Amino acid sequence: LTSEQSPYQNIEVFESPQFGRLFRLDGDYMTSEHDEFFYHEAMIHPAATAIGSPKRALVIGGGDGGSAEELLKYPSIKRVVIAELDESVVHVARHYFGSIHRGALDDPRVEIRIGDGVAYVQQSKERFDLVILDLTDPDTPAESLYTEPFFTAIRQRLTPQGAMVLHTGAPIFKPKAVAALHEALRRQFKRVAPMGLYIPLYGSYWTIAVCSDQ
Repeated sequence: LTSEQSPYQNIEVFESPQFGRLFRLDGDYMTSEHDEFFYHEAMIHPAATAIGSPKRALVIGGGDGGSAEELLKYPSIKRVVIAELDESVVHVARHYFGSIHRGALDDPRVEIRIGDGVAYVQQSKERFDLVILDLTDPDTPAESLYTEPFFTAIRQRLTPQGAMVLHTGAPIFKPKAVAALHEALRRQFKRVAPMGLYIPLYGSYWTIAVCSDQ
């Protein structure tokens, strides 16, 4: 349906019978209309329901709006910041993926900040109940967001009961990388709860971690 080269990555949208519209970055599938709920629900709801009544959330990446859409299901949510590096991702999502963000990108509770997520976390003084790392894989422009210094910076932006959530990859195909990432998370947070689910679009069992000091 479209193909463009942004300053950061190649962006493609396809139509498919199995998944509806597909979103691809640099040749890797990111999300689709028909199975996005597997990923986005798992990224948001376990942590949000554990907190109970989250009020403020930061989504780093997440320019498709899927994570924000799940967050807005909570009546307690007052503010969601989406810190997305690539403005082209937001434009493509607005045009092609309304069935994923369901208007969340234009909700008055949502602020979209285009730019580097690391810089935003370092410069912000705001505290969040949830920080969601809705990113591409570590071997992409998001590499600097999978490091211990960045995890430390995020801890300083969390409320006392707050949690950080991120996907940690496919343990069947990259067991060493997944294990190393979880070890790094445990060095930074008192509680790291791993979970996993099969995501059809990715063709693999996928892991996610909820990280908190409580």
